[in-house]
Amino acid sequence: MPIATVNPTTGETLKAFDPLGAEEIEERLERAQAAFRDYRTTSFSRRSELLRAAADLLEQDQEDAAGTMTLEMGKTLGAARAEAAKCVKAMRWYAANAPELLADEQPAALDVEDSGGAHATVRYRPLGPVLAIMPWNFPLWQVVRFAAPALMAGNVGLLKHASIVPQTALYLEDLFRRAGYPGGCFQTLLIGSDAVADILRDPRVAAATLTGSEPAGRAVASIAGDVIKKTVLELGGSDPYLVMPSADLDQAVRTGVKARVQNNGQSCIAAKRFIVHTDVYDAFAHRFVQAMSALTVGDPMDEDTDVGPLSSEQGRRSLEELVDEARGRGATVLCGGDRPEGRTEGWFYAPTVLADITPEMRIYHEEAFGPVAALYRVADLDEAVRLANDTPFGLSSNVWTRDAAEQERCARDLEAGGIYFNGMTASHPGFPFGGVKRSGYGRELSGHGIREFCNVTTIWHGAPTP
Repeated sequence: MPIATVNPTTGETLKAFDPLGAEEIEERLERAQAAFRDYRTTSFSRRSELLRAAADLLEQDQEDAAGTMTLEMGKTLGAARAEAAKCVKAMRWYAANAPELLADEQPAALDVEDSGGAHATVRYRPLGPVLAIMPWNFPLWQVVRFAAPALMAGNVGLLKHASIVPQTALYLEDLFRRAGYPGGCFQTLLIGSDAVADILRDPRVAAATLTGSEPAGRAVASIAGDVIKKTVLELGGSDPYLVMPSADLDQAVRTGVKARVQNNGQSCIAAKRFIVHTDVYDAFAHRFVQAMSALTVGDPMDEDTDVGPLSSEQGRRSLEELVDEARGRGATVLCGGDRPEGRTEGWFYAPTVLADITPEMRIYHEEAFGPVAALYRVADLDEAVRLANDTPFGLSSNVWTRDAAEQERCARDLEAGGIYFNGMTASHPGFPFGGVKRSGYGRELSGHGIREFCNVTTIWHGAPTP
């Protein structure tokens, strides 16, 4: 895939970039290793100062950064502004909290009476240069939620961003440079996927994190396993959205629509499978379809647009194939199911609701990465939980019920890295983020995320000699 900015609203190629050659990659790897040797010894106060400076610059750049994201991958301008603001918040959160999250610990298990004066400390030390292989759907946020904790821990970053957001990738490198980070602390590698393996195998790269597809995750995990390197993987999801009879239906519908079409439906934690109790199914389905049908599809630069284009022609083609296959096998299209009328340019797809889905259909098992909702009717909570778990993914989940016993049952039995009651799944710097099953492993954000790329070191001091 060429490294280029292609406007998904028009299909026009706006700017193309040459990938780095072997000598340029070597220079950047050497620079990263050299930067780490010095940067790892900087104080937390200095790291916080640098990260706050980056946050301040991004806050000033918010409008321009948002415009670039919208231009490159098609998210609405309002969503892009919100993404930039979220990155600012995360940077400031880690700048304030990292010193406490990574403070030395005293093991509670040490038997003081028998120690004879010996004592131990657990210290979190940085690993080194970390390769971040990032997707296009949240081109700022996905990177910052890695970079902020990694840099605060004393690591340095090498970014291999998606090939369709090169200008956003270059902006991130420039942002950290302008903030005052030493050269080599954060570098963007404009490379194709075929160059990743050699970089990951390079002994100067200490670890890797990837957010992306299952095939990409398998490839990175396989290489990292071969060379024994730490990885964190977030590989998508097909999140359930359970609605029980005690739910506030109006709120569940409003939130459900937002949860399905956020980022034009291209979000790993978007609600994708709407599992509704039969007692409220008809009412929910009627209101949900009405609300999805009323969304405005159009130019993402227009402030009145609810849903912009998909990020690429291939992305739309994949979604169309998924919907058409389900329709051909008997699924009912309650709304959408095609390209919007009057849109001859760009990669638009109408907000869609499918019902009567069966396990024989691909959409039952696969992630629909676009504004397509799958609607299921269930008889009771037992069936709802079984259906919610009948997926290879386990990223997050939403449950609408005001019944405390139902909430406890779901908290115990849903197979997901997050369970959100009466609200929409979201990521926050203070909450661990990640999944189980084929949604990946490891955690980002919170104290759990910042420690993923640390050497958790036991330091033992023997008893002083009499």
